[in-house]
Amino acid sequence: MQILPLHPLLAAEIRDFSLDQFEESDWTRIIESLKKYSVLVFRNQEIDNEAQIRFSERLGPLETTKVGTEGAGTKLVFLTNMDSKGELLPVTSRAILNNRANQLWHSDSSFKTVPARATVLRAVKIPPEQGATEYISLRALYQSLPEASKAEIANLWGIHDYSNSRTKIDPDLVTEEEKQALPPVRQPLVLNHGSHGKSLYMGAHLAKIEGVPENTGKALIQQLTENTENPSYIYRHHWQVHDVVVWDNLSVMHRATPFENQKYGRTMIRTAIGCREKLHFDTVIGTDGNL
Repeated sequence: MQILPLHPLLAAEIRDFSLDQFEESDWTRIIESLKKYSVLVFRNQEIDNEAQIRFSERLGPLETTKVGTEGAGTKLVFLTNMDSKGELLPVTSRAILNNRANQLWHSDSSFKTVPARATVLRAVKIPPEQGATEYISLRALYQSLPEASKAEIANLWGIHDYSNSRTKIDPDLVTEEEKQALPPVRQPLVLNHGSHGKSLYMGAHLAKIEGVPENTGKALIQQLTENTENPSYIYRHHWQVHDVVVWDNLSVMHRATPFENQKYGRTMIRTAIGCREKLHFDTVIGTDGNL
């Protein structure tokens, strides 16, 4: 197994490793690499849904897909712009609108009481051009803050709300069923990764800051997002069919990039590994040998 860094701050490609049949001796290196690099890229992984689930379950307990998402009630999320017959969906469809919302920086399932620790995303069908995914280091964003700002946010809670990201695209995108199933939750604004340092925990689902006036909270969120377009903090992954990318939602945010969704079909299949417990200020992430 070879580990090739892809960016100075985050992301590495893992070579000579099969997600479907691997040596147990390599597993510890995979876990430690994910903690170090936050994003792992596996090329040429011709696996099916069941193999993706088996691999993902090695990382931890899988989330059950929420209501209102393709794959609801299963361990899989189907991210596609096509219907069951392979026809392209209209631009007004919920799937297309949700895909647009995924073009905002976010951490998967930060709107859940127990959020997603990691995500496994597999490329089944991709357009011949465009349609990359970008990842940004939340550790680097934290380190970029002045010391006074770090002190200011050290013990603050963010309120994460699924509706916050979706209503930016369409005020009617979130259904009443989704609102009932996914009420706002509180998450620490800063996470401790032990020897890997601290990170922000934020993204499009972050609606407000607990315990501060609304305008003050919005200004703080704006301040924290100022460096999110700094290219030195971003790894851009250009997808190939049979790619599998695994990332740590507690140390990176990600976003899809646009492609011509009325010209090309695109299908990705996702599994998400839940955290083992709620996040707290005193949680030191990843110190027990597990993800």
